[in-house]
Amino acid sequence: MSVRRVVPDIRTASAESMAESREFYGLIGLEEVMNLGWVMTLASPSNPTAQLTLATHDASAPVWADLSIEVEDADTVYAAMLERGAEIVHPLQDEEWGVRRFFVRDPNGRVVNVVSHRI
Repeated sequence: MSVRRVVPDIRTASAESMAESREFYGLIGLEEVMNLGWVMTLASPSNPTAQLTLATHDASAPVWADLSIEVEDADTVYAAMLERGAEIVHPLQDEEWGVRRFFVRDPNGRVVNVVSHRI
């Protein structure tokens, strides 16, 4: 299994706080690379896998993910997690914004968004 990036997910209170965060992290060197209104990703222009996601909520999941891990194939990781007996907290599904993902709880109680981009 190939990991493409690991991204911390930060919950924000509002669109205004997302904008404030964009400005704040912009001072460090991160730039907006994706914005769906409820979720925004900032990335380093010199190292595009160095990213941070800000969101007011999740559009389709009932829980909040603490971090996202982009993998080559979410289906393979999902099958491995099921075989291990891991707690799936959001089922594997295709999302309208072009990803396939599921949420799983890690041994520390953190929720991980395992995601792959659909081609």
